[in-house]
Amino acid sequence: MSNIGNLKRTDSFIAIPARLVASLLAALILCVLLVSFRPFQPASTAIAGSGGDVVNQLGFGALGGVSILAMIVLANPQRLWALLSPMWIVMFGFLFLSTMVAVDPGAAQRAVIFTIIGVLCVVAVLSLPPDMDGFSLALVIAATAVLVLSYVGLVIFPDLAKHTASEIESEHAGLWRGIFAHKNVAGPVMAAFSFGGIYLIRRGWRTSGIGILVFALLFVAHTGSKTSTALVPMVILLVMVPGLFGLRILTALLIAAALTGFFFFTIGTLFFPPTHDLLQQLGADATFTGRTSIWQFGLEKLSETPWRGYGLESFWEAPVVRQAETPYYLDWDVRGIVHAHNGYLDIAIAMGVPALICAIFVLVLLPLIDYVRTLRKRENIYLSDFFMMCLTFSLMNAFLESFFFRRADPVWLLVVMACFGLRMTARIPLPSRT
Repeated sequence: MSNIGNLKRTDSFIAIPARLVASLLAALILCVLLVSFRPFQPASTAIAGSGGDVVNQLGFGALGGVSILAMIVLANPQRLWALLSPMWIVMFGFLFLSTMVAVDPGAAQRAVIFTIIGVLCVVAVLSLPPDMDGFSLALVIAATAVLVLSYVGLVIFPDLAKHTASEIESEHAGLWRGIFAHKNVAGPVMAAFSFGGIYLIRRGWRTSGIGILVFALLFVAHTGSKTSTALVPMVILLVMVPGLFGLRILTALLIAAALTGFFFFTIGTLFFPPTHDLLQQLGADATFTGRTSIWQFGLEKLSETPWRGYGLESFWEAPVVRQAETPYYLDWDVRGIVHAHNGYLDIAIAMGVPALICAIFVLVLLPLIDYVRTLRKRENIYLSDFFMMCLTFSLMNAFLESFFFRRADPVWLLVVMACFGLRMTARIPLPSRT
């Protein structure tokens, strides 16, 4: 009897550290993905993308290796199988094809490799925690790390943690960006943390949840991003209110309707003049701070090669833009613009219209279907609501910003986590130790 008892105690001793190691590894990977290997690096001095920097190349390469090894040893095979998506394989097929027509195929292929490494790291974050307590621990650690570093940076490195008047966008002076390169990255990440705070509160992790929610919302407000500040409460209401009554189909329909509305009242104003006129009548900026000029230029160039696009990372920095004569009817000089300020348009420009259609399937339609099909289990419902809020916010924000398939961009990686997380909640029951 004593031998049996000792064996049980030994098994328990081995099992508990294994669970903790898996959760802490997930936390470490998520922290690195969000903090990066070069925090407090303003966009004006950052090397374009994370792949053009030796530190990031080595760091994210090593992180990808750690993620793969950790999944082989510690991940739940059933969960990994549930995360496998044929449509994502097709999407990455389009991504690889786009490198064939890129200005610099080698650089474009390296960008794809780093993008895939980022996706693998996200899959590790979702598959390593043995239960949702482990995932909650990883979320708390990552959110706390980002928030503490960002708030400490405001005090110790104010010229790095805030925009300054000496930068190109001097009008942003004084606005918070924390450890991130720009306020337009900080805002969405902090918005996701606010959704994470709600998730933690619902799970019973009230102290950590309330703390993350309050400090994340405070940071969003100080980024000066009107879009993020307005979208956070809107997304919470859009997802949570119908969800509380179990009306998940209604939530999906409302989100689809909201995204359609965002299309018509942003880039859609170029196709449907009445929406442009309505915005003017309401006193809104119908140019979206000059974005309509960028969109019009991009659409005109896209019409010249709609099926294959211009190749990954091969348009805005290429001679076709740099040496272009800006049309007289545009209010904005598009030369020197780094992206379209519309994620959907950038997908089409880089990979073609067929790739955009595929992207809409993997980023919008399939996640909405997965949300509706979420298993009626407590943990699955809570987690799917969290991921749906993150994804809805990002999909709406993408009508004014561009981050899709951008290597290790924190906003893009949160989109990937939401898409794969929703796929997981629709296919397997998620355990909880509490």
